[in-house]
Amino acid sequence: MMTSSKNHSVAPVIFILVGFSDYPEFQIPLFLIFLTIYAITVMGNLGMITVIIMNTKLHTPMYFFLKHLSFVDFCYSTVVAPKLLENLVAEDRAISFSACITQFFFAANCALTDTFMLAVMAYDRFVAICNPLLYMVIMSQKRCVLMMVAAYSWGILFSLLFTYSLLVLSFCGTNIINNFVCEYSGILSASCSDKHFSELILFIFANFNMLSTLMVITSSYIFIFVTVMKMHSVRARHKAFSTCASHLTAVAVFYGTVLFLYCIPNTKSSWFTTKLGSVFYTVVIPMLNPLIYSLRNNEVKETIRKLMNKK
Repeated sequence: MMTSSKNHSVAPVIFILVGFSDYPEFQIPLFLIFLTIYAITVMGNLGMITVIIMNTKLHTPMYFFLKHLSFVDFCYSTVVAPKLLENLVAEDRAISFSACITQFFFAANCALTDTFMLAVMAYDRFVAICNPLLYMVIMSQKRCVLMMVAAYSWGILFSLLFTYSLLVLSFCGTNIINNFVCEYSGILSASCSDKHFSELILFIFANFNMLSTLMVITSSYIFIFVTVMKMHSVRARHKAFSTCASHLTAVAVFYGTVLFLYCIPNTKSSWFTTKLGSVFYTVVIPMLNPLIYSLRNNEVKETIRKLMNKK
């Protein structure tokens, strides 16, 4: 958006991503740390996709969803990390309005798709443990594809809605975003127009997204817990819980970080904590997911071992 001055000239809207510029002595160490994290994220997620594609034993619904989760995590990190790395070594931290909005759209798209995928994966575990005999019928290839289409559509729809709620705002000249990424609250706070509509959109649909996906995940695991506790064999219980361990860990890390960010009060002293939470949410979690699933999954570890031996 642009605003006109008295002589009707139009000034371009520019955002300044403050990032970690308040700590110049840590710029190079942080650059090296984030570069390492990004490299591990790219190799981990693309490696997970490759392993699943190459091993026919992993062509099951659970790994089908995991493959797409890895793809979304790779995209999420790629949307955020390059600009973060650039701002750690560049003096000019300016970003145009269109570039900022574009980064927000794709980052929001990935984050929202992630939440839907975690809910779908919880439902997959519910069917596998509570209805094992009908698992391959219920989780047919066609249904799995439809669920993934729904996940991507969910992300696109809500990210378009959030992006539209920012595009209707007016922005004046140069604006400061006290973060390393163009996130919703930072862009919103820079607006020089009435923010009520945008704040209402964020409150309603962000909470709807969080509550609806959490409801699916929570209800799925309640049924799973009840079913597992009815099993008489300790070995069967252990096997059932072990198939859910990776997904539960991923859910706990993802939603735990999101809830932590929601609970931080909006004060100047909280900005550094908010930045650290945002780093974990946008950069670290996409790196952790393939590690969580590979370290706790014998089939994935066995496939990786075979691939390494071939080399």
